[in-house]
Amino acid sequence: MKILVCISNVPDTTSKITFTNDNTAFNTAGVQFIINPYDEIALSKAVELAEGGKGTVTVINVGDASTDATIRKALAIGADNAVRINAIPRDAWFVANQIANYAKDNAFDLILTGRESIDYNGAQVGAIVAELLNIPSVSIAKKVDITADSVSIEREIEGGKEVVTSKLPIVIGTAEGVAEPKIPNMRGIMSARTKPLDVLEPSAVDTLSHIVNYETPAPRGTVKLVDAAEVEKLVSLLHDEAKVI
Repeated sequence: MKILVCISNVPDTTSKITFTNDNTAFNTAGVQFIINPYDEIALSKAVELAEGGKGTVTVINVGDASTDATIRKALAIGADNAVRINAIPRDAWFVANQIANYAKDNAFDLILTGRESIDYNGAQVGAIVAELLNIPSVSIAKKVDITADSVSIEREIEGGKEVVTSKLPIVIGTAEGVAEPKIPNMRGIMSARTKPLDVLEPSAVDTLSHIVNYETPAPRGTVKLVDAAEVEKLVSLLHDEAKVI
């Protein structure tokens, strides 16, 4: 089985986010970048599926040379090889086209992504890739079981879960529960240095959208504490100040 895992290079959740150029560009100075956590779940599942010679795992990232450290970590976790499309990711349409164009020439049986990236939370890339390749896609997968040429997927829906089956190939967006993220061991870290990382130039893709500006959330307001016995005061504050009732 040939498995392709799409990984994003995202800021660590503890990073302080700021913007430059009159709030039109993300300020990367001093920011620690990591593998998108949902993509790391997808990668861990791919490594499990390929264990024991059952398949190969390729990771793909759209980014410049600054993402190489993130890609090497993916190789240390257990991917066999990696591909970096040498371009700044403009939007989901651009990224998905780069991935799909690479996948068209390599006949992957399974393409895994995270359910979304934790920076933009768009949850678009997987579905667009599947559409461009004319194959099925399923998102928010909580469990994935492969049997021969088909797959059973348990996915999260509002108020419950559903189980769907599909033929391969397919694109699956993974969520928590699919696999436990793997921690690279020393052997994996050492072998990652020699595993192939191919750098490819991007395909020409029309720009369909661009970011106008960024805004940070409003600072949190002060909190008023009300004694449990003062029910009338609480109701008054909710009605007159918060205006939620």
